[in-house]
Amino acid sequence: MSAMDLNSHIEKILWTDQEISQRVSELASQITQDFSTNSDSSSSSSAPIIVGVATGAFLFLADLVRKIQLPISVDFVRIESYGSGTVSCGKPKITCDLKIDVRDKHVIVVEDIVDTGSTLSFLIEYLKSKGSLSVSVCTLLDKPARRKVNFELVGSGKFYCGFECPDYFVVGYGLDFAELYRNLPYVGVLKPELYQ
Repeated sequence: MSAMDLNSHIEKILWTDQEISQRVSELASQITQDFSTNSDSSSSSSAPIIVGVATGAFLFLADLVRKIQLPISVDFVRIESYGSGTVSCGKPKITCDLKIDVRDKHVIVVEDIVDTGSTLSFLIEYLKSKGSLSVSVCTLLDKPARRKVNFELVGSGKFYCGFECPDYFVVGYGLDFAELYRNLPYVGVLKPELYQ
């Protein structure tokens, strides 16, 4: 299946690669500003640890961290809650843990999409139990229409959101359906006949 075939599976594009790039730059600037003023930015011990939620957040995280002007560390955690379907099963579990110690550190969780809130709430509690000073969240997409669990940030944590997503099943820019479409440079709505 070629990229042209994948493009034909998209009902409509919600955010182009240019719109995403602009918004990522804005988020990175805000994070840089917030964490420069809240801590001694020359100290790597006070700089945030960026924790990407694999696999969906990998493109967003890569673009974001290259624009953050702080001495950050980066790690990934893998949490499964979807399987190969389109609806979160609501029972997240960590299948690949962090390598970096987050105790007494500021953590920014980078997500592709916040949907039901179950995975994010689970991860925030997990990071809190590991002794994080603060937990912030930076998500490319927020889909509040699907929220089932309200999450609480830790300490002075902030919520950074790229775009509010309408209640469509979206793919591209890291987001997948059955591990396909992650490589599309935009975020688009997948034609319903392809997943129903």
